[in-house]
Amino acid sequence: VVEGWSFLDTVESNFRPLVVIELAKGTKEETIEWFTKRIVDKRANGGAQLLIKPLVMENGVENIYLVGASHLRLLLGAETVGLVKECSDNSMRTFTYSSRKTFKDFADDNHNFLTMAECQYIIKHELENLRAKNEKMIPGYPQAKLYPGKSIVRRLLTSGILVQIFPLHDREELKKLRHSWYGRVKVGYQPLDDIRCYFGETIALYFGFLEYFTFALIPMAVIGIPYYVFAWEDYDKYVMFATFNLLWSTVILEVWKRICAILTYRWGTLLMKRQFEEPRPGFHGVLGINPVTGREEPVYSSFKRQLRIYLVSLPFVCLCLYFSLYVMMIYFDLEQWALDYHKENESNFSSLMLYVPSIIYAVVIEIMNRIYRYAAEFLTSWENHRLESSYQNHLVLKVLVFNFLNCFASLFYIAFVLFDMKLLRQSLATLLITSQILNQFAESLLPYWLQKRYNRRMKKRMCSQKTDRDLSIAEQVNMEKEMGTYLGTFDDYLELFLQFGYVSLFSCVYPLAAVFAVLNNITEIYSDALKMCRVYKRPFAEPTANIGVWQLAFETMSVISVVTNCVLIGMSPQVDALFPDSKMDLVLTVALVEHLLLAIKFIMAFIIPDKPRDIQMKLAKLEFESLEALKQQVRAFQMQLHFLLIHH
Repeated sequence: VVEGWSFLDTVESNFRPLVVIELAKGTKEETIEWFTKRIVDKRANGGAQLLIKPLVMENGVENIYLVGASHLRLLLGAETVGLVKECSDNSMRTFTYSSRKTFKDFADDNHNFLTMAECQYIIKHELENLRAKNEKMIPGYPQAKLYPGKSIVRRLLTSGILVQIFPLHDREELKKLRHSWYGRVKVGYQPLDDIRCYFGETIALYFGFLEYFTFALIPMAVIGIPYYVFAWEDYDKYVMFATFNLLWSTVILEVWKRICAILTYRWGTLLMKRQFEEPRPGFHGVLGINPVTGREEPVYSSFKRQLRIYLVSLPFVCLCLYFSLYVMMIYFDLEQWALDYHKENESNFSSLMLYVPSIIYAVVIEIMNRIYRYAAEFLTSWENHRLESSYQNHLVLKVLVFNFLNCFASLFYIAFVLFDMKLLRQSLATLLITSQILNQFAESLLPYWLQKRYNRRMKKRMCSQKTDRDLSIAEQVNMEKEMGTYLGTFDDYLELFLQFGYVSLFSCVYPLAAVFAVLNNITEIYSDALKMCRVYKRPFAEPTANIGVWQLAFETMSVISVVTNCVLIGMSPQVDALFPDSKMDLVLTVALVEHLLLAIKFIMAFIIPDKPRDIQMKLAKLEFESLEALKQQVRAFQMQLHFLLIHH
């Protein structure tokens, strides 16, 4: 590797722009000069050893720079970030420059060995690891303080000097991907490997989960249709359906773990070592020494953070939950008004009015969820978490608790307080369908329409200018920098989580929920694909081995669904009639059945392995080989030491 670094040159004739850096207008020359010098400087001098050039426009140089890297630099970067690639013997191994010839499809002149997404991920990693040496501040900005080891890019972002960094789209590859992904309506699988090559593993895994979840819902939908068509009111007929649903929810989540392991092994992320987490950009505190790294960095008291969480965040979340319940009671007042109105008039209009309160409530729920999301993000940021993973976990917990109560509280109230199964079915159907329509509109159709309008205006402006030979790249960068930023898969998973709740929590009351979920997810695949390719800037690839905290969230929902379905069946008149003398016997029987189903659920989860046998064997083999290699290194070192001692 050292040999590779020594021959690495920062000049390459075939400059390929990969990443765009946009600085704030009016950024001082000395700042630009210092920052660009650090980007091109050799690694030995604390630079990133990348290539950078300004984007030339007709009106002079704007504060937009294109960043690339030589082929050799990217290969060395692939080793630094620990990319895992396929070897000639079909095994997956961590890429090293010294053993590059052993990897499949590797050739010194093959510049496609690393995907464009991998190249952009490497550049992002190198830019984020540009660290201050002896500088006490950013040149030209005394208020933007630096200390040894501080990430320069993060300081520039928090100081507002750096507006954004984003990876460029590859127009030709994007065109091919669009055609194979959503360009034609077809029944078939998504091109997950192509999505992964273009957008990275995190996004590919989301689309893989969305596709898998849609297919997994089909048996539920097929079984649910006759229950709805024949309008069976006898709840004893729903016992089989509910039991199947409970076992189904366990099996699909366990099987997903296996599919996830197969995908991530093939993509190499199952083997990637977890990177040491740096403090997140918004983290602040007084300078101190990190006891793990020994580096100087901001330190913030965990006691102060706990005070903020328990004395501010927790009461605020509780207040929001109370407000959500208050809105729910207003909805029931409206429901009662609609019922009274229908009894008085009994017309087609009054029949339609019965659905109006549920539709209004569904819209209000969506609005409240979105407003609360902003508040939760502000609070979690204010709590000042040091690590991004800690920030995400606290944010997910806040959002899930509120969304769960906001979306499902009314259904629990109707089921277990009002005991009105007809209203429960109506409310469930209205909430599910309305929320799906609103989400499709707000997440994909509206942004797509706005983006299309902007693109048309931009093209007119660009055509009216007599721009130079860089027209295509200038036009592309100008269009992409104004596109919305994709904020990650959080909202997409949240939508699926709530849908899973609608399908599984009250499945024995409204079996048609799975049918609507399947129809929604088919359109969701196309609309999400459209939004990734046409609406948002290309996101940086993020390697991941699983769907993270969402796996636990879905599993928790499936446990809650066991309890709700058992209680609903226990409340049915048919089951109630079996215990005419003692209600305590009924309660005990329902509790026993519920415990039995939970036991079966956990046994199934234990029996089904998380990884297929062949992948377990491959992982064990790699671990054995790495241990053997380590032993050989230790033996070689001991022999060298022994030899030196003898000669000394």
